[in-house]
Amino acid sequence: MERFRYLGEYSAARFWRKLAGHAKSAGRTTLEKALYLFYAAQSPNTPAWAKRVIYGALGYFIFPLDAIPDLAPMIGYTDDLGVMMAALATVALYVTPEVKAQARRKLEQWFGAAPARADTGPGAKRVQS
Repeated sequence: MERFRYLGEYSAARFWRKLAGHAKSAGRTTLEKALYLFYAAQSPNTPAWAKRVIYGALGYFIFPLDAIPDLAPMIGYTDDLGVMMAALATVALYVTPEVKAQARRKLEQWFGAAPARADTGPGAKRVQS
C-alpha cells in the first residue's frame, strides 16, 4: 500500500544515525519535530495507529532518496519537515508536554539552550525607539 511505503524504512538505530550525521544541516526545527515524533512513539499511551503514522513519517525522514535530496542547500529538509508536520497534526494528542520536554532536553545537549523568544502577544511591553 502506497501510504505505508516508508514505514519499513524506520528503525531506532537508523533514526539516531540520521540525526547524528545530519543534526547541523537539518537544523533545530527539523530535529525538534523528529524528536517529538520519536518520543511520542515511545510512549505506551500512543495507540498503534498513531505509531504507524509516526514511523511512516520518520521512515521518510530517514530514507536517503526523497522528493528533495537532503543534501540540497537550504531546501534539502523542507519535504521531510512537511511530512513530519502532517504526521504531527495527525497525532498531536500524543505529543504531550512530557514528550516535548524530552525533545527539548535532547536538543539542548546538541545545540545548547534555545534562544529566548520575544513576547509579541497582547500586553507585551513595547520598546520605544
